[in-house]
Amino acid sequence: MFNVAVILGAGNGTRMGTDISKMLLEIGGKTVIQRSVEAFTDMPEIDEIIVVCRESDIEKFSELIQDESVTFVIGGATRQQSVMNAVETIDECDYIIIHDGARPLITQKAIINTLDCAMSNGAAATGVKVKDTIKIVDSDMKIVDTPNRNSLISIQTPQIFKFSLYKAALKKAVDANEDYTDDCRLVEKYGADVYTVLGDYENIKITTPEDIPLAESILKMRGDKA
Repeated sequence: MFNVAVILGAGNGTRMGTDISKMLLEIGGKTVIQRSVEAFTDMPEIDEIIVVCRESDIEKFSELIQDESVTFVIGGATRQQSVMNAVETIDECDYIIIHDGARPLITQKAIINTLDCAMSNGAAATGVKVKDTIKIVDSDMKIVDTPNRNSLISIQTPQIFKFSLYKAALKKAVDANEDYTDDCRLVEKYGADVYTVLGDYENIKITTPEDIPLAESILKMRGDKA
């Protein structure tokens, strides 16, 4: 079996309020992208890692991540296009593991659990149960519905798919001129079932400035000093 992890790190730092990529911000002495990639290295289940990044960041990323199993690909204008750029470099594999580089606190346990589910069902994603009550509103911000919280999952990454299934779903989306911000949705629209695996609330996404101290506090709680 041959599995490829695609780490998406081509986003900008707009919401972070920084001119540099948020992937290059440090959390506990290591950059966000280093922590995200290192979660997948030295895993026997992962044979290759492709890091998708901006062209302007490739030199810096390659300096930070010196592992023979890691290659770099320039990202596209959207998430789907970025994943497609990585897919086009893969000759063949069994499962593709897609992970947001902005989620540096993912654990190998969560990766393995999600991979196991994908191997059984063809497609799987990690996520957590929604804690808050969710409201659906109209264009005037008036509440029009309240979905049952027990049936709501906040989807995270990794999202893992049988490679042949993902390539077919991606081709269908491209042919239909559709562009999805979520890989599960892309596969769902193809008509395939996607299963969820309960993961960790600690698997936060680094998006805004307050996420940095939160991530550092999680690392301290785990006893990670480096």
